[in-house]
Amino acid sequence: MTEFCPGYPAPFDALVADYPGQDVYPSADFRVEWGPVFHRGRLDGSARVVVLGQDPATHEAISRRILVGEAGQRVQGLLAKLGIDRSYVMVNTFLYSVYGQGGGNRHEDDEAIAAYRNAWLDALLVGTGATAVVSLGQLAETAYQAWAATQPAAAARLHHAPLRHPTYPESASRAGNKTLAETTAILLADWNEHLPALRDHVMPDGMSQDTLYGTGWQDGDLVRIPQADLPPGSPSWWFDLAAWASRTGPDVQTKRATISVVVPRRARLWPVLPTPTPPTPEG
Repeated sequence: MTEFCPGYPAPFDALVADYPGQDVYPSADFRVEWGPVFHRGRLDGSARVVVLGQDPATHEAISRRILVGEAGQRVQGLLAKLGIDRSYVMVNTFLYSVYGQGGGNRHEDDEAIAAYRNAWLDALLVGTGATAVVSLGQLAETAYQAWAATQPAAAARLHHAPLRHPTYPESASRAGNKTLAETTAILLADWNEHLPALRDHVMPDGMSQDTLYGTGWQDGDLVRIPQADLPPGSPSWWFDLAAWASRTGPDVQTKRATISVVVPRRARLWPVLPTPTPPTPEG
């Protein structure tokens, strides 16, 4: 039997049926043309950890679930260190992919965006079994604090861990002041700082780990996306650590409009036929 995400039960079915469009998310700042991406994980009330990310990217636009690419696999590894392999749910600060970091910053305090996001957080955090919230990056932390101000009683019983975003190493190293190795060590030190308190506030699904991260990514730190998180019929390579989607094009307009999907080499199961020998000319 192949597990798959069963979809959206109440009250989430009403939320996905009435999502905001370009009137709330302007196309100058968000890639609304790729549609909204709502969540990943459990919506049946069993989630004990709620992860609040930032926005969907290329892999997420294709798979229709959030945090599926490398950032998601890093977060999956973090959950594994808590002993959580199923009892989680992930939502984003923004429904649509941000077009440039400035687009997200300009809408950090957008009331219409927050109203819809808070409806999701109410459904996930008020009167549920969730005990911890992990926010990824400054925009997610701001979004969580804005929700907490509207639900102080619910927020008071939750442990909040504001973590650096899993793609911090790449984004910070592009400035040129620090190397990728240095920014990776900064990220992992930040995650290590929060792990003990998270372990104190989260009941694991099974055996929890007591290990911390090193100064760089090690084997096992990135964890494959569970097949139960993605829609039925998702090909197995969508869960893999190997990247399979990227924005391509010779200019910004084409690149915005194009996502190239390439089946990873290990998933190419078709027989490789020999290249035909060209005919030799007569004479």
